[in-house]
Amino acid sequence: MKNKDAITVLLALGHESRLNVFRLIVQRGDVGLTPGDLVEKLGIPNATLSFHLKELVNADLLVVERQSRHLIYRPNAQLVEALSDFLLDNCCGGKSCIPNKSSIASSK
Repeated sequence: MKNKDAITVLLALGHESRLNVFRLIVQRGDVGLTPGDLVEKLGIPNATLSFHLKELVNADLLVVERQSRHLIYRPNAQLVEALSDFLLDNCCGGKSCIPNKSSIASSK
């Protein structure tokens, strides 16, 4: 992932409503959610939700599938994983960021 791609994704998540929509869809995983489900759970007006979903899809954070008359939104797990890898690349200088129990006990 390049800086430009990470910035696009982070900007899309930088709005409270979009972050809430994304987190709710992530919780459902590959089952996904319809816009109607999201309106019901989040109380966001349809037009506002449509705008936020479009932004998340444009940032490639969500994939959308049409099933009959319904649209199903699912997280793009590959992009989320790529972003996580990008953000944590060489984290803590390549060493484990999680302190072991003996070093915690000795620091007390």
